[in-house]
Amino acid sequence: MRVGDQVRLDDRLHAVVGLSGTTVRLLDEAGSASLVLLSHLLASEGFELIGQGVDQVRMPPFALLDIVPEREAEKATAWERHLTEVEFGKPLDADPTTPPRPEYDPASHTVEERVAAKAAELRAIGWQASAGTVQRMRRRYREQGLWGLVDHRKTRVSSPTGRADDRVVSAIAEILASTTNESTGTRGRLRRRVEALLAERHGPGTVPMPSKSAFYRLVEAMSEGTHAFGEATSRRSAARRPQGAFTPSSACRPGEMVQIDTTPLDVLVVLEDGVNGRPELTIAVDVATRTICAAVLRPAGTKAVDAALLLAKMLVPEPLRPGWSEALAMSMTLIPHQRLLELDARLEQAAAKPVIVPETIGIDHGKVFVSNTFLTACRSLGVSVQPSRPATPTDKGIVERTFSSINTLFCQHIPGYTGSNTTRRGAEVEAVWTLAEVDDLLQEWIVACWQQRPHEGLRSPFLPGRPMSPNDAYALLVSRTGYLPMPLSGPDYLELLPALWRSVNDYGIRVDHRTYNCPGLNPLRRRSSGVTAKGGLWEVHYDPYDLSQIWVRDARTGEWITVPWTHRHLVSAPFADFTWRRARDVLAMRGQDDTNQAAVAAAVDQLLTRAESGPDRRIAARTRAALEPGRSVPALPQAPAFEDAEDEATVPEQTSSVIPFGVFDAFTDGSRL
Repeated sequence: MRVGDQVRLDDRLHAVVGLSGTTVRLLDEAGSASLVLLSHLLASEGFELIGQGVDQVRMPPFALLDIVPEREAEKATAWERHLTEVEFGKPLDADPTTPPRPEYDPASHTVEERVAAKAAELRAIGWQASAGTVQRMRRRYREQGLWGLVDHRKTRVSSPTGRADDRVVSAIAEILASTTNESTGTRGRLRRRVEALLAERHGPGTVPMPSKSAFYRLVEAMSEGTHAFGEATSRRSAARRPQGAFTPSSACRPGEMVQIDTTPLDVLVVLEDGVNGRPELTIAVDVATRTICAAVLRPAGTKAVDAALLLAKMLVPEPLRPGWSEALAMSMTLIPHQRLLELDARLEQAAAKPVIVPETIGIDHGKVFVSNTFLTACRSLGVSVQPSRPATPTDKGIVERTFSSINTLFCQHIPGYTGSNTTRRGAEVEAVWTLAEVDDLLQEWIVACWQQRPHEGLRSPFLPGRPMSPNDAYALLVSRTGYLPMPLSGPDYLELLPALWRSVNDYGIRVDHRTYNCPGLNPLRRRSSGVTAKGGLWEVHYDPYDLSQIWVRDARTGEWITVPWTHRHLVSAPFADFTWRRARDVLAMRGQDDTNQAAVAAAVDQLLTRAESGPDRRIAARTRAALEPGRSVPALPQAPAFEDAEDEATVPEQTSSVIPFGVFDAFTDGSRL
């Protein structure tokens, strides 16, 4: 508390007019003075400090002294020594046992006399200082400390635009903002547009333009950080960032938030018989642990069933494949393998990658992720879907950054690495590995490198100086949140496949001009399914990567009936939906009937044979590559070959084995210690 402060006491406003030890002299609004002990004043009910006097001491900005030029800092330090000698009789760094100089002894000279003596001394050494200058510096030192003694003309922050005309600055800012979505141009183009805009608004020659060099310096200062003359993609990405304060996605437990996305991999692979192409990688990344929960590598043209398959792979432990080192086993990590093994028997031969059941999945607006197949799969598994804002990749920045890490940590070491763009591509880039081989390498790399590698974004608040790996982060979080396995059986996998609604006729079921039939359909022929919302049609699921069979749900019993394609014997290799469409296109170009099933089946077989060495071999490559990386899901029941429509044989019933699962309760488990 200082003289000049205003306080509220007994519902009246008082001014502090004097301080003597612990006694405070107050003057109220009516002019009545009173003496109050400081302890009584502070403990009084209703006491409030209303305002502070002009002489209130503020903490000096110590850090700003770092920006002061060395010569100015030395001058301010010298002023401090002189002023402290005026105030206390001795300089700041003087020996306490040394007596003050006679002209500065407070016991024999007043402040005015000491100030006059100091002004004379400074003039004698060549400083231009009067008694008023010393008094002014005393006041600045009392209010701001050493920072008040600095010549602030030397620390003044310059304006980015300098002395440029405000109208020119405004025009440049407007043109820069309008070119966000345009192709990158030069500063010369910008100058011409600015001149045209100024002439339109203020008249030709009204606003003088800076010189060319001055204009370029002004543009450089105003376009800093906007990528105005750099990469167009970076410029658009920077423009989409939120204007206010924002924080990245965060999660406190495994599976709380999982981000999923698809991107072309920067590697050329051999699809089949020397056909080169860039595959598409779809991954799911857990935000809390940075674990790559699952990764699906497919030829270009990822489908909704691939995204649904990704969900299934997330719930299945990654097996320790033949040829992998034993050091990659889950039992060799900090993950509590033995405790989790008691709850989930599938983890016995699991690799060092945790099984994370997602609660919420963040997606973009790609047609793969907004499809009914994927959304239905999420709903059936009890997973919430959180779409990001359109054209805002920062909403799922973690998975976007993971793709960049995969390129730098994995792809660049693979023969056939293409780089992120053509400017980074080598003169001769050749594909060496097949898609299946790259997929095997990627799965091993995820377990051996990504899951074991410390990440700068993973740190414990108790050990902030030590980055953790995804496995370490999972081991830390699972001990607090517990573990609840969610197994998938064969019927569960069928639920993830895309669905159609068809009628069951005498000839069977027709899908895209293909007929599927088997004896198991006999009870369903020419009958309504009872599903009034679909007009009595039957629910049919199919695998886009293997159209040789479909599955029909019996609405009466809820069981699945596996129905083969009637012309499957005419095709010597498995085929996918894009193979079928290509065969129909070939027939249409030839002027033949593309709805003739036998002709289409023969065309498929010819296409697959000709693709081994002809220009259409890419179709065969995509078909086989889609089937090579076997899905780690339970086997599905197969229907017997169709012989006679009147045969009453039924499909043999098969059920999946059930493994008893427990629940990992962190509190119960901790009580055993």
